[in-house]
Amino acid sequence: MSKVSPCLWYNGEAEEAAKFYVSLLPGSKIETVQRNTVDSPAGKAGSVLVVEFTLAGQRFVALNGGIRMEHTHAVSFMIDCADQANGGQADRCGWLRDRYGLSWQIVPTALPKYLGGPDRAGAQRAMQAMLSMGKLDIEGLRRAYEGV
Repeated sequence: MSKVSPCLWYNGEAEEAAKFYVSLLPGSKIETVQRNTVDSPAGKAGSVLVVEFTLAGQRFVALNGGIRMEHTHAVSFMIDCADQANGGQADRCGWLRDRYGLSWQIVPTALPKYLGGPDRAGAQRAMQAMLSMGKLDIEGLRRAYEGV
């Protein structure tokens, strides 16, 4: 397992968020839940402080930091999948923001084929098409790549 783990900051929602995330991806589970031993800015004694969990083999830490810190698009998590059947608040180019404010890139496995394929003009057409999409339309990207 990697020695580097993303630490996600929450304000009292760490365990709820971790449970939500592990329910979505196979090979995911809650590893440990650490509770506050004393009252602190992060919460009352006995409340959840840290949740360690694994998402599809990647280790994460969720921390109840005691104040609201907004997540931004500057850090996002990419999920390789067959299509974009998902939930969350859809954003441009197939990104979405979940109920906790975290950004996810839901990347269909066909996307690199159309954006990085050997036909450079086709890749440019596919990129232009993608930039106008919210949820990615794989068939639309294919048609743009093929020029039809």
